[in-house]
Amino acid sequence: MPPPSDIVKVAIEWPGANAQLIEIDQKKPLSSIVREVCDGWSLSGAEQFALRYADGPQLYITEQSRCDIKNGTILRLAISPARAARQLLERIQSHGIDARLEALKELAKLSADPTFAAEFITMEGIGTLARLVESGTHFGEMLAFTLTAFLELMDHGIVSWDLLSLSFIKQIAGYVNQPMVDVSILQRSLAILESMVLNSHSLYHRVAQEITVGQLIGHLQVSNQEIQTYAIALINALFLKAPEDRRQEMASTLAQKHLRSIILNHIIRGNRPIKAEMAHQLYVLQVLTFNLLEERMMTKMDPNDQAQRDIIFELRRIAFDGENDTGGTEKRKAMYTKDYKMLGFTNHVNPATDFTQTPPGMLALDNMLYLAKLHQDTYIRIVLENSSREDKHECPFGRCAIELTRMLCEILQVGELPNEGCNDYHPMFFTHDRAWEEFFCVCIQLLNKTWKEMRATAEDFNKVMQVVREQITRALAMKPASLDQLKSKLRSLSYSEILRLRQTERMSQDDFQSPPIIELRERIQPEILELIKQQRLNRLCEGSCFRKLGNRRRQEKFWFCRLSLNHKVLHYGDLDESPQGEVPFELLSDKIHVSDVKSVVTGKDCPHMKEKSALKQNKEVLELAFSVFYDPDETLNFVAPNKYEYCIWTDGLCALLGREMSSDLTRSDLDTLINMEMKLRLLDLENITIPEAPPPVPKEPSSYNFTYNYS
Repeated sequence: MPPPSDIVKVAIEWPGANAQLIEIDQKKPLSSIVREVCDGWSLSGAEQFALRYADGPQLYITEQSRCDIKNGTILRLAISPARAARQLLERIQSHGIDARLEALKELAKLSADPTFAAEFITMEGIGTLARLVESGTHFGEMLAFTLTAFLELMDHGIVSWDLLSLSFIKQIAGYVNQPMVDVSILQRSLAILESMVLNSHSLYHRVAQEITVGQLIGHLQVSNQEIQTYAIALINALFLKAPEDRRQEMASTLAQKHLRSIILNHIIRGNRPIKAEMAHQLYVLQVLTFNLLEERMMTKMDPNDQAQRDIIFELRRIAFDGENDTGGTEKRKAMYTKDYKMLGFTNHVNPATDFTQTPPGMLALDNMLYLAKLHQDTYIRIVLENSSREDKHECPFGRCAIELTRMLCEILQVGELPNEGCNDYHPMFFTHDRAWEEFFCVCIQLLNKTWKEMRATAEDFNKVMQVVREQITRALAMKPASLDQLKSKLRSLSYSEILRLRQTERMSQDDFQSPPIIELRERIQPEILELIKQQRLNRLCEGSCFRKLGNRRRQEKFWFCRLSLNHKVLHYGDLDESPQGEVPFELLSDKIHVSDVKSVVTGKDCPHMKEKSALKQNKEVLELAFSVFYDPDETLNFVAPNKYEYCIWTDGLCALLGREMSSDLTRSDLDTLINMEMKLRLLDLENITIPEAPPPVPKEPSSYNFTYNYS
């Protein structure tokens, strides 16, 4: 007979004694259990003791967390959090250097425990650590452990960052600005400054006064990728929190210090693979850089502003240079109207009105002027080439440039905040100081080429723009390393190639609407669904790595989850780093019986999405979040690394619970596989030779044996 669900069998250790094998009654107060354990070893003062996990982070067990204890768990009897905090506080203020070092080392480890942290903070422990840093008398390991403990304690969010003194900030900034400093001290100092900037508006201004951008850029030229990551994270934090009027100034300073080329040469083209956190920071920097375009994107042109109108005159002058402007006012006006029509503006009389819609606003005019001045031959060729075509096939340069700019802003999400956990940076945008403008120049040539390939007319404008969007997004998905590579990939994605890809990816539904075909499709569908279900469950058995969110320092913290081969247990556990392959079951210390799972929820219904701050409740994270509810009232919370893993896991969990798999991936796989199988069966029918005599009654189609390996 299985034990009651509220009884847990564990082993409890105590130094110098044999372990106790006991049954914990989850209905009894934790203090009573601790007292019984102390009595087993004849220890007095049970109120001075507590239970901790013996493995992993070795967290203290509280009334709130005791439900996480599983059968077979090894626990350890330890001094209580309050007693440990009091003892460590006394030891780190002792005069003995060795004793203080050992105390700080132990404190750095214990500070990650929220129960201990609350006790230590209550005893003014953070103030003590801050004074140790301000004194400037700690160096080497002692200082590194002090900063680690401080950072771990502050990360719990119990006290406000605004309480820190200017002296403390100057000391931490000093470690960052020093040319030679211990790596561990530098890493923690960068992390502390980043947290200051992100968590306090007033501290942003103080940190910005103390930190030199040049010194931060210097840290990008080292060989340690962790230091590089923290340095970019601090640059991003300063960028993100800077007032709008300061961001352009900061961007100019970073450009003068050659930030882009340093990142390109020392990180992107470095001899070490880029880790996930570095990729995220590069993505954030890319987004923040493009967001500098938002002001121009949302600025309407003033048709009465002569300076702005002069830019349009300049576009006309460059395109039609050398043409005679002499003559009366009416003659010049007629000439200008003709030229503006040839330039492809919608309003031939006053083209300034073409730039009054936002987005893209004045950003479109900026792009056109850049093309005209920096790529003059290309600009003139496009304009003159289209002005000499038949009217019905001319590609309107002005209208196309404006719409293309709006499209590129949408594709690159100009003006939107970075998404937590997203690593979608593009190396090519770090290869040129004017990457945005160069990207536009490449794409406007693509648009002109596609227009010709489609033999488009003005009525086909929207169709052409749809094809161009598809060409650009497909090329970006290939992650070209340079603008030249982008050009090469776009050349291969001609209009005919897009049509071929569309036909490959989407079968025409018109051929599959006859009653016999519909009947065959309905007959095949259950077999295909079962095949997809097995594929999903196989992927869950292989397991996946998930990244822990909520850590402002962005240190890599991972956990892994996989389904047992008999589909009865979910095994999971923390990892020190992202695994390169399958993680053995024995390394995953926690488990959930599938029979205990009650439901699976997604998105904003997940508990961990309700707890997160507004900044982290962005659309992308919500779309990747899901939670498993299991008995008695517990949850296992996930944020998938990408949409594919999200669909695999939510589908697989639904399959485990006998529920419908409803993700977009399942619908897509179902359509694709059914169409493939139907094609195979229809091809078999086409190859049948019909004999002269009446054929026998055909048998049922053979059972489905198409093996699908989704990768």
